Formats: sequence, C-alpha cells, structure tokens
Amino acid sequence: MLHHVQLACPPGSEDASREFYGGVLGFTEIPKPPALAARAGCWFRGDGFELHLGVEDDFRPARKAHPGILVRDLDGWARRLADAGYPVTFADDVPGMRRFHSEDCHGNRLEFVEPFG
Repeated sequence: MLHHVQLACPPGSEDASREFYGGVLGFTEIPKPPALAARAGCWFRGDGFELHLGVEDDFRPARKAHPGILVRDLDGWARRLADAGYPVTFADDVPGMRRFHSEDCHGNRLEFVEPFG
C-alpha cells in the first residue's frame, strides 16, 4: 500500500500549490512535521493518500513520471480541471479503466483513473 507521492515544485510556489491542490482539486492541506517545515513546500491529503510537494531549486516539471489518482466520477474531475484552465487528455489504451492526464500548476503530469465496474 502506498502512503504518499512526492512531486517537485519551484521555490516560492506554495501559494500556487495551495490554490491548485487545495482549491481546484479539493485536497486538504496537512501540516508538515516541524523538522521538515523549514524546507518549504507543502503537503496535502486526498482520499486515502498523501501528496507532498518538495521545493527544488533547479525545478523542472515531471512530464512523464506521474501519480495515478484513483477517483470516482472521472468526467466530473475532467470538467473541474478543464473549467479551471488545465489540460485534459483522455486515454483509452489500458483495458479495465478510464483515465485522463492533466498537469498541476507547475507543469507536473497527473493521471486521474476510474476503474470500470
């Protein structure tokens, strides 16, 4: 079982991260442990997982590597992201699931997955 995924973000991007992950996606921000809080970045909790954003000085977005976020109502999630101005690209090449790719406010690739049945 997976506990969390960490994605990179650029320095000073915590507010944009909060707006995207907290506002657009509706994840709950959780406090970082005090020993890690000084490193900047922010952490979020979704439905059964955590997503940690860590600051990288030489940040480059992950264009291939990505978390696969399991959701219900895939079309609703796609509308939510599209309405907020983020790309939505459906893919039908994996049997047994519906999915689409998007990206976060930093350009990191994200995959949203809804299993059939």
